[in-house]
Amino acid sequence: MLAVLTFVFSVVLKAKWGISTHESKTEFAMTLFCGMIAFNLFSECLNRATGLIIANPNYVKKVVFPMEILPVYVLLSSFIHLLISMGILFLGILIFFHRIPWTVLYLPLVLIPLLFLSLGLAWFFASIGVFIRDIGNTVGFLTTLLFFMTPIFYPISALPKSLQIVIRLNPLTVIVEDFRRVMIWGQPPDWGWYGLLVFISVMALISGYAWFMKSKKGFADVI
Repeated sequence: MLAVLTFVFSVVLKAKWGISTHESKTEFAMTLFCGMIAFNLFSECLNRATGLIIANPNYVKKVVFPMEILPVYVLLSSFIHLLISMGILFLGILIFFHRIPWTVLYLPLVLIPLLFLSLGLAWFFASIGVFIRDIGNTVGFLTTLLFFMTPIFYPISALPKSLQIVIRLNPLTVIVEDFRRVMIWGQPPDWGWYGLLVFISVMALISGYAWFMKSKKGFADVI
């Protein structure tokens, strides 16, 4: 996927991130890969969460088990995939750029809203998936839509000003941009947007957990 997107956007469509005057295809690919890493964790959590409770009916019917742990397990599994991808990215940065920017120290701060947002929505859709069995198809469509509505393979500066405002309403936009700032471009997070993002992600975490705990009382009746 990385190779295909790099070819289509950097070779065919001549897209550039606009960070350097002599941007190479390798730099484009590394920047693209960085955005994909962040989005893939979010997408994997949501798509797996919709059938999570249905796939484990014994935990609902026969065993006294804290079912809220299941979305956490999915998040941890996706986080391991993210760490592996980051290891590959860091290796690529060392090989092609010969240095890792000091701003990677901000990486834990950038990860926090991504993890909170993903877990909160995973709790929500894991619960909804019990009552609406076809919700997985809708979530799959929405994550695909978000993939194109998030500046993963194009710079947000390439959009008209009016559309930039709309795209920035997507929390993943700020997450992806901050990932690139700290890992590729050697810049700190955009603190103004970061503060708003933390607030949204914390609210998503609290709301998702509260919804799951309230609705799980009806899981056994439905399953």
